[in-house]
Amino acid sequence: MSVAKIIEVNASSPTSVEDAVKAGLAKTAETVKNIQGAWVNEIKVVTDPGGEISEWRVNLRITFVVE
Repeated sequence: MSVAKIIEVNASSPTSVEDAVKAGLAKTAETVKNIQGAWVNEIKVVTDPGGEISEWRVNLRITFVVE
């Protein structure tokens, strides 16, 4: 039997949602082992005064198996 835990992580990227997700997973993987997957819980954008997107932000729910 295995036990899994879910943590929430916020990550951002000036490029894309995909890049923000990759950055969040990579940073989490520095300290968390056995990552099994992630849900993109929320997507948000930051804009400049002209309405252009300057940053993509994601809220991730990351699942990993507890040893």
